[in-house]
Amino acid sequence: MIYFDFSYVVCGVVCTYLKSRSVSPNSEASNFPLSLSEPLFQSSWLTTQKFPGEAAEMAEDGGGRANETRTLTLQILTGRWFTVFASFLVMAASGATYMFGLYSGTIKSSLGYDQTTLNLISFCKDWGANAGVIPGLIHELTPPSFVLAVGAVLNFSGYFMIWLAVSGKIAKPKVWQMCLYICIGANSQAFSNTATLVTCVKNFPASRGVVLGILKGYQGLSSAIITQIYHAVYGNHIKGLILLIASLPAALSFAFVRTIRLMNASHQKEKEEQTVFYNFLYISLGLAGFLMIIIILEKLLNFTQIEFIGSGATAILLFFLQLAVVIKEEFNLRKLKKQAMDVHPNPEIPPLPPPSTTDESSSEKQISCLSNMFHPPERGEDYTIPQALLSIDMLVLILSAICGLGGSLTAVDNLGQIGASLGYPIKSLSTFISLLSIWNYLGRVAAGSISESLLNKYKFPRPFMLTLILILSCLGHLLIAFNIKNSLYVASIIVGFCLGAQWALLHTIISELFGLKHYSTLFNFAGVASPLGSYLLNVRVTGHLYDKEAERKMAAMGIERKAGEELNCVGVDCFRLAFIIVAGVSLFGSLVSFMLVIRTRKFYQTDIYKKFREKAEAVDDDAKMIY
Repeated sequence: MIYFDFSYVVCGVVCTYLKSRSVSPNSEASNFPLSLSEPLFQSSWLTTQKFPGEAAEMAEDGGGRANETRTLTLQILTGRWFTVFASFLVMAASGATYMFGLYSGTIKSSLGYDQTTLNLISFCKDWGANAGVIPGLIHELTPPSFVLAVGAVLNFSGYFMIWLAVSGKIAKPKVWQMCLYICIGANSQAFSNTATLVTCVKNFPASRGVVLGILKGYQGLSSAIITQIYHAVYGNHIKGLILLIASLPAALSFAFVRTIRLMNASHQKEKEEQTVFYNFLYISLGLAGFLMIIIILEKLLNFTQIEFIGSGATAILLFFLQLAVVIKEEFNLRKLKKQAMDVHPNPEIPPLPPPSTTDESSSEKQISCLSNMFHPPERGEDYTIPQALLSIDMLVLILSAICGLGGSLTAVDNLGQIGASLGYPIKSLSTFISLLSIWNYLGRVAAGSISESLLNKYKFPRPFMLTLILILSCLGHLLIAFNIKNSLYVASIIVGFCLGAQWALLHTIISELFGLKHYSTLFNFAGVASPLGSYLLNVRVTGHLYDKEAERKMAAMGIERKAGEELNCVGVDCFRLAFIIVAGVSLFGSLVSFMLVIRTRKFYQTDIYKKFREKAEAVDDDAKMIY
């Protein structure tokens, strides 16, 4: 049994991490082991580094407790679970695109834009956030650290230029420049998504459903988290929010640029992994519940900045409770490893096989990528990029995403105008956005965890869960169309939940059907369905019908619109026809996704994670041979 003081280990984690960040990249110390199966505790790093404070004194005195703490600390910082925690932290700060409604008014008033110009900037934001093919291709050739670093640079560059523009520190930019700035800043979200999602899915392939659900959930919850921090730091200074969006995500990405990385398979069992992820899930649910209570209290009471500081600090503390889960899990792994060494004090390490003298690629039959693109492997195996993009499964999935995500984003982007046209007070509009953010998070984590549980227990096909979510979204759109009393509150909850659930299911289904080899490119390519659906349903349908109805009402009242005057519409008819069409499109999307259910039903009846379990068991057998 290894005894240690929990607070002492936490201090050791912080000190060791800060020390490791100061080591030269070319030194041996910077080359962290990639997995716990490597000779972690025989590394020269452990014998050459000096630790500050009390830990250094105890280490110099040869204290056994300090040595145990030091090795456990290094194990925590180089383990898979700390990589997961770092990914959660990056994702929790990467949802700036969901906060556009908070600072769009400042952009409009500071730069003198009309609503049409602001909508154009909003579309560029959505396009940048979902144009992830380039970061996906970069991830195919470079490690996640490079992708994360590029995303940090883009985030700071784009939003910092916006802050300079609205603060009047530079000359008023042209419209195309503002579109470029926000597209660059929003595109950083695709880079952080690629670096964190792909890394965690490949590190935990057998638990990908709940992993993706929590990661995407934190991205949905990020707007509520950042809002608390913003009010605590800047009060109600909106321009400060833009500066916070520019700096905080970039700083976190750079801080963990070497932590988020691909690692070797662990000998930890699948059920044990999922237990840990459910512990993460419970903490995130507690955080979401706390933010929900705070949002309600903020609407009922007038919070001072001191109260915002208290609520923000509490939210950060709740988030960092996950670090306790990481420490506990790595401690348990360390204890099991020590017990194995006690049983086999003199392990015999099997010799490594001699390096192959022949090139594997030369022994295999070279097949042209173009000639093989129409002959894909079995579902679940690694598809090439052309094979996946031209497969019927991918086309069906993208079509259903265009219908579902396009409809949900149409409701999200027009939520403020919908509330105004239906006569809701301004105070209620911010409540709608807050509800949508919280339920967006709940949709992501619920779709990931529930579908994972149903798949493992009952072989419930994940595409069928997507079909049910699309049907549920139709109800939200119809509530908007027919304006039942206070129905917009319920509609914002349903739309937010369905939007989050669709993202989590889309990414998970792609990883299951087309393999993980080119996952970084494939899930980003499928993400293009989001702005495409939004443009068709939001700009071409909803915007056109809204303007047409507004002009009809003005003509009926004998009012003539002046050039450059804002066009507003009041009444239930402003969005009724548009959202009846959106509901019909979402229903069509559910029928399309049901086609995928039929096509993949036999695949989901098999053990789709069998090969990943076998790989983990092979690592476990190797560990038993060593220890």
